[in-house]
Amino acid sequence: MNKLVVLGSVNADHVLQVASFPRPGETLLGHGYAVIPGGKGANQAVAAARLGADIAFIACVGDDSFGHKMLNEFARDGINTQAVMVEQDTPTGIAMIQVAATGENSICISAEANARLTPERLAPHGDLIAQADTLLMQLETPIATITQAAKIAKQAGTRVVLNPAPAQPLNDDLLAVVDLITPNETEAELLTGIKVTDMASAQVAANVLHAKGISEVMITLGSQGVWISSGGEGKQVPGFRVDAVDTTAAGDTFNGGLLAGLQAGLALNDAIIFAHAAAAISVTRVGAQTSIPTKAEVEVFLSSQR
Repeated sequence: MNKLVVLGSVNADHVLQVASFPRPGETLLGHGYAVIPGGKGANQAVAAARLGADIAFIACVGDDSFGHKMLNEFARDGINTQAVMVEQDTPTGIAMIQVAATGENSICISAEANARLTPERLAPHGDLIAQADTLLMQLETPIATITQAAKIAKQAGTRVVLNPAPAQPLNDDLLAVVDLITPNETEAELLTGIKVTDMASAQVAANVLHAKGISEVMITLGSQGVWISSGGEGKQVPGFRVDAVDTTAAGDTFNGGLLAGLQAGLALNDAIIFAHAAAAISVTRVGAQTSIPTKAEVEVFLSSQR
């Protein structure tokens, strides 16, 4: 069985470059239209696979050309797709993204097939989770399913990793069965009420999450790297400075890379550095899955930094 199982979303990212965002009622000319594979679940699954993990993916795609194309792409990346379900008469999840000349983006998302990933649809795949070493999830699929999957994992001794993005409040029942949580500053503040502005406040936020039953807390801090806290003691692991072109999927690449590194037997600190390197490469490229590097590319990058 696969050592890592990712449960999450699959989106078709419809991206259009614009000079500025249109006002209500205004029509603007755009350029550079592209449909790019995305969705936080798929991004993290693809990142883990390209970075060397033995992985299966649990997700729903639509019965459309994009959904069928993604099934083939996942298999090409070495992902076990037995639990990627095709939903009839439903489109694959979509994100409509406008990217302004300033680099800012404006995004509208519709869950579509992702909303069909219900506890009932999950049920036949419980063994996949129970027999894995680790389960990785995000928050673009129904919370009831995420909670159910976490409980299956907890009962089986499978490690539960939650990337709580996009940011939303979570109940303590779910948090109590999470082993490692990886929020950014915004997500950490929403979950704890603590505004994370530096390392000291990151530890205060981590302590709140420890009190909810989470043994390891990793708060991602953008260019400052991450703050990792275990058992109330924390430390900073700096990242790499690069010239960013597009930060889409950087956090997803980090999460996939972290678990690929741990699966390869790296110590936690080294796995974080490996994940930092993968994320650093990704921001120098455009798009979501189009930006995710391979393990070989990360190894070359790391050797160049020594």
